[in-house]
Amino acid sequence: MATPAIDPGFTYEDYLALEQDSDLKHLWLHGEAFAMSGGTPTHALIGANALGEVFAALRGRPCRTYSSDLRVRTPDGAMAAYPDLTVICGDLKPHPDDPDAATNPVALFEVLSPSTEGFDRGDKFAHYRTIPTLRDYVLLSQDAARIEHFARNADGTWTLRVLGPGDTLRLTGADAAVALDAVYDGVTLDPKASARPQV
Repeated sequence: MATPAIDPGFTYEDYLALEQDSDLKHLWLHGEAFAMSGGTPTHALIGANALGEVFAALRGRPCRTYSSDLRVRTPDGAMAAYPDLTVICGDLKPHPDDPDAATNPVALFEVLSPSTEGFDRGDKFAHYRTIPTLRDYVLLSQDAARIEHFARNADGTWTLRVLGPGDTLRLTGADAAVALDAVYDGVTLDPKASARPQV
């Protein structure tokens, strides 16, 4: 995860002003802003493929897909982030302190990067889990054709399913299915990376 962009202690209003004036996106976390660096071409292609496939799967349904330009804020306001892909069903509900930040995603996708993978799996997911509407959290690997799908159960627990070539991602919140092979279409993967053990 990147280092804070500015000194801690500034307000959320200061953060919003920073977002308006900056060419970079920043993640807001507990009163600090973290500059988010750009991704690799592989990151961009996987994200674009996922967006297109999810959009197509949801066509004709009351759900919408949003790119990484959409800010999502947690109910307690502790985190505001830009997921690589967001799915919202019904009307977008903005945060009362931030009309441009959504509060009701049903699915969030992140393309994993070496610098942010630990955060995406750990603290970021912990904050995302506080969003009552969230049903699916999806991690897309850059090293292999592999998707990790965390689905919220009726009792509030989460179940992990790891998908590989030939598998289908089934989003429970949006009731949509996406082929993993389509998400990785045209993506050149490193065979050495795909052989690394996953922890």
